[in-house]
Amino acid sequence: MEETTSRNFIEKIIDEDLKAGVCGHVITRFPPEPNGYLHIGHAKSILLNYGLASEYGGQFNLRFDDTNPTKEKSEFVDSIKEDVKWLGADYRDTTLYASDYFDKMYDCAVTLIKKGKAYVSDLSPDEIKEYRGTLTSPGKDDPAINRSMEENLSLFEDMKNGMFKDGEKVLRARIDMASPNINMRDPVIYRVAHMSHHNTGDKWCIYPMYDFAHPIEDAIEGITHSICTLEFEDHRPLYDWVLIECGFKDDKNGVPKQIEFAKLYLENVVTGKRYIKKLVEDGVVDGWDDPRLVSVAGLRRRGFTPSSIKKFVEISGISKANSTADYAALEYCIREDLKVSAPRMMAILDPVRLIIDNYPEARTENLSVPNNQENPDLGSRSVLFSRELYIEREDFMEVRPPKYFRLYPGNEVRLMNAYFVTCTSFEKDDSGKVTVIHCTYDPDTYGGDSPDGRKVKGTIHWVDASSCGDVSVHLFENLIDEEKGVYNEDGSLNLNPNSLKIIKDAKVEAALIASAPYDRFQFVRNGYFCVDSRLSKEGSPVFNRIVSMKSSYKLPTA
Repeated sequence: MEETTSRNFIEKIIDEDLKAGVCGHVITRFPPEPNGYLHIGHAKSILLNYGLASEYGGQFNLRFDDTNPTKEKSEFVDSIKEDVKWLGADYRDTTLYASDYFDKMYDCAVTLIKKGKAYVSDLSPDEIKEYRGTLTSPGKDDPAINRSMEENLSLFEDMKNGMFKDGEKVLRARIDMASPNINMRDPVIYRVAHMSHHNTGDKWCIYPMYDFAHPIEDAIEGITHSICTLEFEDHRPLYDWVLIECGFKDDKNGVPKQIEFAKLYLENVVTGKRYIKKLVEDGVVDGWDDPRLVSVAGLRRRGFTPSSIKKFVEISGISKANSTADYAALEYCIREDLKVSAPRMMAILDPVRLIIDNYPEARTENLSVPNNQENPDLGSRSVLFSRELYIEREDFMEVRPPKYFRLYPGNEVRLMNAYFVTCTSFEKDDSGKVTVIHCTYDPDTYGGDSPDGRKVKGTIHWVDASSCGDVSVHLFENLIDEEKGVYNEDGSLNLNPNSLKIIKDAKVEAALIASAPYDRFQFVRNGYFCVDSRLSKEGSPVFNRIVSMKSSYKLPTA
């Protein structure tokens, strides 16, 4: 029996268009505004658009919708290009800009004026809003609606030539002030803005509005399917109107064709650019790439992989219905990725010294340790073992609580990949804190097994005290206080004061000291970690915890 593949609604639309001859190929695009860094929701759009282009053997474009110079920066352009490339979306190293088409957009505006489909307005932004009406009442005509074509052409040219101040004049499309769709009530398509542009410099002092510019950009590039998020559904009639009136297509069923899908929302995270901007400016986070953020740059710096984000997008699905994903699902995806690809190393985050009293003082051993027992292809490494080690403080208790099988006086445990040891005594400082644990070892248990068949219930990890390295480790919690939710009543954020814990004296295997930025490891029992790309120096890595070992998330069943 032939297996059938489930198709999402966008694929079904494209299938029908290809079959009907509406288009003969597929070209998609990702059109970010360069006014901030990308976040996890943008990653869904990138992977969706690129995935569709790849599926149909088509082309994927990266194009910056840089029509608002008041908020745009080259810094954001550079960060977006890096993010898109990191996610694996091939845009052929060809970066496109809306501003490259400003001349064509101006010509289109002139065409609309000549057709009686656009006019220059003297109304202020507040007056335009008042004249537009409400969702329940129609708008009223702009006093300038009956200006002659010649006067509109002259005024529009004066706008272009810098004859008016910001906000003094706008160009409006002439559509229908009584339309039930408020977006069709003579929307503004050009405004005056005496601002230098990151790409065009001071050539222009008028700039097109997004709803006018975007369909023209799509048409110029030959985009067949313009995939956007659900909030643009009510803008689709305007998208088609611009393309038809400017001569790019004959009817709304042609291409470019706008298709809307639901955004990707995550519970209890901050994605709004103005909120992140304030967090950066207030020093709450150390930049747009802070590992506690779900910006693509932040996720990359924390240690997430492109494949884990792609998996997350896949399990989130493509639909027309808004929904909210659990952050635990994203954590599940990175665990699944790293559990077979990351070397499993030993690191002690809260160290206490352990001395094996009957182990010869001058002796050292090199133990062969598998890098990942689930993936033999990762090979093995040599780990130094000697009389003095470090173990986790939580792996020793003075008084044994119920169901505790690690070290306590008189108990025998296995040192991972090494020997059985039995706790004989311990030392404390003046404050009562345990400083040294004393043990004896059984030399016949080399490798972690006993020849006499006796069993131990506890296995603990360790690092060699004579060769280990000291590193800083960053442990993250949610930036948001999850019990209170994201926002306060006044719109401010409910921040978690404990979102970052810095450990400055963690002890790690010597091999980890040579780690490079973005190297990822499983620290046995402590979670998955990545070398911080910004804070690390050669020979002095800083490790970010990507995610802990345990998860309560269950993958949804079909």
